[in-house]
Amino acid sequence: MLKLSFPNYEFRLKKFNQKSFIFDDVRKKFVGLTAEEWVRQNCIRFLVKEKKIHKSLISVEKKINLNNTTKRVDILVYDNDGSCRLLVECKAPNIKIEQNSFDQIIRYNQVLNAKFLMVTNGIIHYYCKINNIKNKIEFLKEIPSNK
Repeated sequence: MLKLSFPNYEFRLKKFNQKSFIFDDVRKKFVGLTAEEWVRQNCIRFLVKEKKIHKSLISVEKKINLNNTTKRVDILVYDNDGSCRLLVECKAPNIKIEQNSFDQIIRYNQVLNAKFLMVTNGIIHYYCKINNIKNKIEFLKEIPSNK
């Protein structure tokens, strides 16, 4: 798979019927290895290894209800109190991150109310903090580590 701008991590990979699969430590199962899934799995490892987020606080492809339709958020990280800490939207590396990616994650966050947002295609990462007092999004250099 393509080299991403995350540190190098080891993954459990397998092939079955000429399809590639990667083991998701959060969902505890092998999932199809697409370009977007490669980004998602690297991002999960980054959150666990570098940001010290316990994998029990991470949900992957969580279903939410938005305007009477079911959507799936790529990665959702909870605080210890159960509130939403971080919402992550992953794109395949060949997808340019544009305004529609931010529009999508902001729509999802209207339901979830996470404190931080991350949009990544594995090459470029954008980190944001939601400032509810000023009703705006502040871009950050990085997502704070879990305490």
